[in-house]
Amino acid sequence: MVGAVNNCKPILNPGESQNAKPGRKSSPAECETCKNRKYQDGSNEMVSFKAAAHISPEAAASRVRAHEGEHVSNAYKKAAQNNGKVLQASVSIFTEICPECGRTYVSGGETRTQIKYYNEENPYQKALKTQDSAKYAGLAFDKKLG
Repeated sequence: MVGAVNNCKPILNPGESQNAKPGRKSSPAECETCKNRKYQDGSNEMVSFKAAAHISPEAAASRVRAHEGEHVSNAYKKAAQNNGKVLQASVSIFTEICPECGRTYVSGGETRTQIKYYNEENPYQKALKTQDSAKYAGLAFDKKLG
C-alpha cells in the first residue's frame, strides 16, 4: 500500500506563524534556531542564567529584563555593604533578527553601574588622596614679605 508523503515540517514553536517570510529558510513555527536558542550570563556575579538555558521568544524580553534587574539589585546591595552610593545604573536590552525565520527576538542585555565609595579603607581612594596631597602641597602658600 502506498500512502501520502507528508512534506510538512514539524511545529517546533507552537503558536507562532506558519508562514515563512520571503527569503527565509523557515517560518517562526518551524524555526530550529529559535527552538534551540539559549541564554547565559557572562558576569562574575551570582545571578540567574549562570548555566545556559532556553527561554521562549515570547518570554525572553521579561526574563532578560528581570535578570538585568538582579545586577542592579546587586549593585545597590554591594554599595550599602561597603559604605558606598550607586551614582548610576542603566540597563540595555538588545534585539536581533533570527537569520533562519526573520523573527525579531531579545538577544540579551547589559547592566552598567557606577558606585562611589566613601570608605577610607578603599586602597584606590587612599592612593588617589596620597597623590593629590603631593600634587597640591604648597599651591596655596602665601608668604607675606616684610
